[in-house]
Amino acid sequence: MTKRRIGIHLSTAGGVYKAAERAHDIGANTFQIFSSSPRMWRPARLEETHCLQMRELRKRYDCWPLVVHTSYLVNLCSQSEEVRTKSIAAFRGEIERALALGAEYLVLHPGSWRGLTREEGLRLAAESIAKSLDGVAEEICDFKILIENTAGAEFSLGGSFEQVAELIHRLRDKAPVGACLDTCHTHVAGYDVVSPEGYEETVCRIEATMGLDAVRVWHMNDAKAPRGSKLDRHENIGEGTIGLGAFRRLLNDERFAHCAFVAETPVDEPGDDARNVSVLRGLVSG
Repeated sequence: MTKRRIGIHLSTAGGVYKAAERAHDIGANTFQIFSSSPRMWRPARLEETHCLQMRELRKRYDCWPLVVHTSYLVNLCSQSEEVRTKSIAAFRGEIERALALGAEYLVLHPGSWRGLTREEGLRLAAESIAKSLDGVAEEICDFKILIENTAGAEFSLGGSFEQVAELIHRLRDKAPVGACLDTCHTHVAGYDVVSPEGYEETVCRIEATMGLDAVRVWHMNDAKAPRGSKLDRHENIGEGTIGLGAFRRLLNDERFAHCAFVAETPVDEPGDDARNVSVLRGLVSG
């Protein structure tokens, strides 16, 4: 069986390259970071030497892919032209930093279409992503923007596989795009990933909408809230309403062998990151 890529979202404290060291130390062979503060419009400046160190460490440790998560402030389908303009500029910065780091993937929450129709939200999101790529598309090789599914809250774009698929379809000729699916978001949005039968139905739904190959990353998060609740509350692996069985099934599903599996679990005590990575690795058969 193909060796699975299993990791977690890690801190970049002390320099962005430190995340690669932290990943290696806890037994992760992939990881996710923020390239700047996720709650500030003002971007951090990445040191060129730190970017080089990140590339060198990842090569040394055979740690890939690198996943960068976009700031939570970015809302590319906002009804506010001011917010949308700031979001396009911020997302352009996210793209530039991801490319400087040599990241394979940049994960994006499409945003909130409050005050608009869902169709208008999809159109604005697609237009904004394309605009953010002006002048950089030719530089992109092994890099994709991944649209993440959301927990299904009202006005949140991406609450269904169909919405993620539609955004990918609109962008295919304009941007290198794929999908990042979150187990917690999928569960609380109402999809069944827990029962064997429900899991198969969910995978069939993914295949019928966006296609299995479009999925490049799974965010591996258990859920504090019940299925269908639309409450985005992550829990440690095996301690929530999803349970270990679902994660075992997903990790050993050869249809997703090409994916990276990255946890975004709580850090309540020292060692929680390592423990969650260890639990996920222990679920892989063979």
